[in-house]
Amino acid sequence: MRNLSLITLCIVIAACGRDATHVSSHPSTAEVIANETELLRITLSAEAEARLGIETAKVASGSLSARRQAAGEIVVPPTTAGGIPTGSKIDLQLVSASQAAADSELARAEAQARLAKIALERAEGLVDAEAGSARARDEAAAALAAADAALTAAREQRRLLGPPISSMNQQALVWVRVSVYAGDLEAIARTANATIRSLGATAAPRGARPVQAPPSANNAAGTIDLFYALPNADRAFRIGQRVAVDLPLVVNTSGLSVPSSAIVRDIYGGEWVYERTAPNTYVRRRIEVAAEQNGNAALSRGLTAGAEIVTAGAAELFGTEFGAAH
Repeated sequence: MRNLSLITLCIVIAACGRDATHVSSHPSTAEVIANETELLRITLSAEAEARLGIETAKVASGSLSARRQAAGEIVVPPTTAGGIPTGSKIDLQLVSASQAAADSELARAEAQARLAKIALERAEGLVDAEAGSARARDEAAAALAAADAALTAAREQRRLLGPPISSMNQQALVWVRVSVYAGDLEAIARTANATIRSLGATAAPRGARPVQAPPSANNAAGTIDLFYALPNADRAFRIGQRVAVDLPLVVNTSGLSVPSSAIVRDIYGGEWVYERTAPNTYVRRRIEVAAEQNGNAALSRGLTAGAEIVTAGAAELFGTEFGAAH
């Protein structure tokens, strides 16, 4: 009985060894299920092509000013050259309290200046009538000078605090603060205008000119703040609003150029165009956009010069290829 148990154990161990050897020799398998060079070829009838409104154009060379996208924040511009912009990162309640205190100090300084002026006029009148002393007149003049100095300081302090909190969203001109990584600062054309777009909006982007502002940076993030003046007469932007900013770069992007309307993007962010390879026949080609501006896109790879691509109806072809509207 003992010998039978030993024989059975040896058989089990041998079987396990064979299974382990079989698994280790084939740990995984790979099977080709698709190839990007074997995409679907779409052939349309003449009627279908006309119904989809297909239009094509040849790929040509072009040059675009390279731009880099960044995030920006709408802030209130300072009322003086040395003022600090006011944004959502600032404690608005504290600013409001400081403005109230500054308004009160300004009113007090104005009242004291008026009283000092009246006192000086009275003292000068007494001296002219030979009923007062020159010393009293001089003291009144000194008091007026001190009151005027205090008034000037109060007005400057109030200007540094910016417009009232209640009117912050009524500014006809706002600033855009853009945080840029310090290592990318040299690549940005600091004197060129930036383009501002609302997040998710379909409205046309707006140009914003660069402006000088007090030094502003974030040491922890290693970023430096750039500021741009943005017209806002229609009150389209509100203080604290996040916006998309296209910053101009020093270098330009040259190469093949296609209309932006020709580009379709998949759910993974892949960029494609449809090339006409034969009459009524289209094939999707992968591209890589280097820069995009004013309805045109410069490509870094993906096409050859002279290729005929779809400029109108690309989204309809995309839906036709995948069997759903896009």
